[in-house]
Amino acid sequence: MGNGAAYRMAGEQQEDGAMVFRPRTPAYSPVRSVIALALWLGAIHMNLLLLSASAFFFSIRSAALVVGMQLFLMLAPVKGTNTWGRAVARFICKHAVGYFPITLHIEDYHAFDPKTAYVFGYEPHCAVPLGMWALADPMGFMPLPKMKLLANSASFYTPFMKQIWTWLGMVPVSRENMCYYLGAGYSCTLVPGGLREMLYMDHEHQSEVASIRSRKGFVRIAVQTGSPLVPVFCFGQGHAYNWWRPGSKSLVKLLRAIKAPPAVFWGKFGTPIPFRSPIHVFVGRPIDVTKNDQPTMDEVKLLLHYLFELNKYNLLCHKVKVKVKLNGKG
Repeated sequence: MGNGAAYRMAGEQQEDGAMVFRPRTPAYSPVRSVIALALWLGAIHMNLLLLSASAFFFSIRSAALVVGMQLFLMLAPVKGTNTWGRAVARFICKHAVGYFPITLHIEDYHAFDPKTAYVFGYEPHCAVPLGMWALADPMGFMPLPKMKLLANSASFYTPFMKQIWTWLGMVPVSRENMCYYLGAGYSCTLVPGGLREMLYMDHEHQSEVASIRSRKGFVRIAVQTGSPLVPVFCFGQGHAYNWWRPGSKSLVKLLRAIKAPPAVFWGKFGTPIPFRSPIHVFVGRPIDVTKNDQPTMDEVKLLLHYLFELNKYNLLCHKVKVKVKLNGKG
């Protein structure tokens, strides 16, 4: 497990060999959980509140100080190894997991080699990929000493969010970052479908949608670096928020162009605090790949299809409708 793990989950060996990690009951403290969730998910609301207060209530001098502070936090470099920051990250992980709660299902816990860097393909995105944080380095639930989560680069230009997410072990998603960290021995977790999956969210039909037909880059990088692929699927996070999507296609295109979420979402009382809804994260067996600097498109497509076919058993067991968009078909 990672050094200084925030939360030791109780692992249970299942009859089929899978390992299940469930939060212990004392993990849920309403006050601490709300504080942890506000730190984790409330950065955008905090910035809007500060800007609104600066515009309508603060003096010119105070408003200038607030805006200056936000610009500083936006541009100043952040160290992910900061001692105080890592303590904040452990606090968030410990109390956010017990809130929903998040349960981890690992098909073959002992198949992971601490000396190997893996590529975790997490689906779906939903409003916020909440279950993805169970794979954050401060959680320390897997026998992998170094892990990074890759997220939308726009998040790292948002004051407060940039600091919190960096301390949680996140980095901007890019080919350069992914190759660098895999080469340095870090396992990388990303959501291949990204923000565009918010366009397919569906409360009415209880569907979990993974849109991955054009997301082949992470598979190509895994092959080029010789990093095993790991399928990850999450259930339940689609019920954590209410949302509204604009009907204008032009507006949606604009939001996607600036890397902003193509939907507005909210939780309890209109805040960023999500509704309590059990979340289950399934981690499949690693898929070994043969290192190849120039994989063909057919090889990449085959691996992509195989990666998410491995999760079918888990999906059927939970009797949840799942739509996987591959090769243009739902």
